[in-house]
Amino acid sequence: MNNILIRSSFLLTCLTVFNLCIMEYPGLAVPKSVPKISAAKNGDIPDTSQPATRSRFSNPQLLYSLKGHLGTIKSLAFSPDGLTVASGGSDNDGYILLWDVVKGRKKGIINRAQKTAVQSLLISPDGQNLISCGSDSTINIWNLKDNSFLRSLVTHSSNVMSLAVTPDSKILVSGAVDGIRMWDLLQRRPLATLAKFDNLVYTVAISPDGQILASGDSSGTIKLWNLSSGKIIRTFVAHSSTVSSLNFTRNGDTLISASRDRTIKLWNLNSGKVERTLTGHTDWVNAIALHPDGDILASAGRDGVRLWNINTGELITSLYAHSDWVSAIAFSPDGQTLATGGFDKRVYLWRSM
Repeated sequence: MNNILIRSSFLLTCLTVFNLCIMEYPGLAVPKSVPKISAAKNGDIPDTSQPATRSRFSNPQLLYSLKGHLGTIKSLAFSPDGLTVASGGSDNDGYILLWDVVKGRKKGIINRAQKTAVQSLLISPDGQNLISCGSDSTINIWNLKDNSFLRSLVTHSSNVMSLAVTPDSKILVSGAVDGIRMWDLLQRRPLATLAKFDNLVYTVAISPDGQILASGDSSGTIKLWNLSSGKIIRTFVAHSSTVSSLNFTRNGDTLISASRDRTIKLWNLNSGKVERTLTGHTDWVNAIALHPDGDILASAGRDGVRLWNINTGELITSLYAHSDWVSAIAFSPDGQTLATGGFDKRVYLWRSM
């Protein structure tokens, strides 16, 4: 490591060998043992003599390492303006941290967001509410402007694992051990309970037009639902293990699923058939996030972060900074920042350069 500059209010460490800058402010110090940080094409050291694959997010650089959690980070969400990222995890007191994306500083904390671990969180598209759920079987709604508590939604009888909201911020969907619930987010009241499940609903996602709900469970099954009627449109056995994450493409014609079976699959929703399978992870794939442009997919797993071109199936690059499993991932709305969180209790912010 070279070019270490110390200034009055922060420590700026420049890792020129990777053309990276990591800024860490008081309370967010660079660890004594700096984790391996690299962006590697197909898992190898980049060949700088050849032009790299180009896209809006083809050359990510690690900008900030954010420290503050005491447990595994399980969920990340950006505000609509991209200036704030929220992180929640398995901290014993169930708090949520809010981070300033530009300055790389902690800007707020929601104490006791859940009684136990925060399993999932989201920020509504209108930017008004932060919503969290947890292993205490509750869903909690917060005013994002002042972090004040608004309401608890309580009908689940066990762990609530995942949340999704319609683009108009009117309907909230929760997936849990005991099935799926729909909620009127404006009135903050229950709307419907979908059919009972034999397996834990691990992840839910809503299509861009707000018409289709996708759910993935611990058996590897994906179900598509008509969100208005609550009826099942299609059911298919998608993976040989738990479906860990789901994401619709921008046009809503394709559903992307990630699994603990180490694969990521792209499904044609008209035919119900697999369009493409992305292989490259050597262990569980825990989470996925689609770039706003719609062509780059980021995946987080036990073996790090991968970036994929979903049009070709090409593995664009691999990112290594976390010292343990990567369990959460999210793109900012402008597509310029990628947030990753993991078992090492850190949030990393990557910036497109």
